Amino acid sequence: MVGEVVLTAAGHLMVSSASNDIGTGTYTIMTQIAAQTLGLPLEAVTFRLGDTELPEAPVQGGSWTAASVGTAVQAACQALGNKLLKLAQQLADSPLQGAAFEDVQFVDGVIRLNEDISRRVGIAELLDASGEEKVEAEATTGPNMLKQQPYSMHSHNAVFVEVRVDEDLGTVHVARVVNAVAAGRILNPKTARSQVLGSVVWGIGMALMEESIMDHGFGRYMNHNLAEYHIPVMADIDTIDVVLVEEEDDIVNPLGVKGIGEIGFLGVAAAVANAVFHATGKRVRDLPVSLDKLL
Repeated sequence: MVGEVVLTAAGHLMVSSASNDIGTGTYTIMTQIAAQTLGLPLEAVTFRLGDTELPEAPVQGGSWTAASVGTAVQAACQALGNKLLKLAQQLADSPLQGAAFEDVQFVDGVIRLNEDISRRVGIAELLDASGEEKVEAEATTGPNMLKQQPYSMHSHNAVFVEVRVDEDLGTVHVARVVNAVAAGRILNPKTARSQVLGSVVWGIGMALMEESIMDHGFGRYMNHNLAEYHIPVMADIDTIDVVLVEEEDDIVNPLGVKGIGEIGFLGVAAAVANAVFHATGKRVRDLPVSLDKLL
């Protein structure tokens, strides 16, 4: 993946990627990654996406955007940080003279030494003194296959479901779902939790409602509309508890992040079917678990 960053003399950082955002929080977390890497406030960072003329990125899907695009954004920001450090060291009597990139930190708009934070240079003052209108950097990243080959690095989860089944009517209501997800470093707990909540609703729909009916004479689906293809609504959803399990993984990528969007879906339908079996003694192996299969 490729990340591109531009820091203007006014102190605003523009981050670019040809990725897109389908509501999964890409805008938010990429802004966070860039801001944290260069020690800038969130309001000083703009993330651009959604244009194929921007640096290369994968399609939004497959639960890999945070890991791939995020790593590229971090690498591009680090490359920019290296350039800023070199500019700082060109200043007369620079307090950062002789420091390597690993010896400094970017915090609150300044570059400062790890071991002596009083030795610092403000990024805005640095750009003003250097006369540069902007500083640009680009980085290309990819998986380290040799390092990763011996390991399993998948996200994983455990799903627990409570259902209530009407003995007379056979109706099933999912009263509670607990979904514990281990997906590496969680960049933004709020957006991560929202993805898992959506995944659980998706799983409940798969378990109890969603079914495509094929007309074998014409080779077409007969219920390809929201009037006849049933999906969960608010009345179908009760308590959903999301547990984001702390996990550190320095093998998967430099950020330590993994996919979370679809892992929250896995196991939900199976857990619902198991709970129905526990409640009724009927093992339904053909989803959805509909009334006719329970009565």
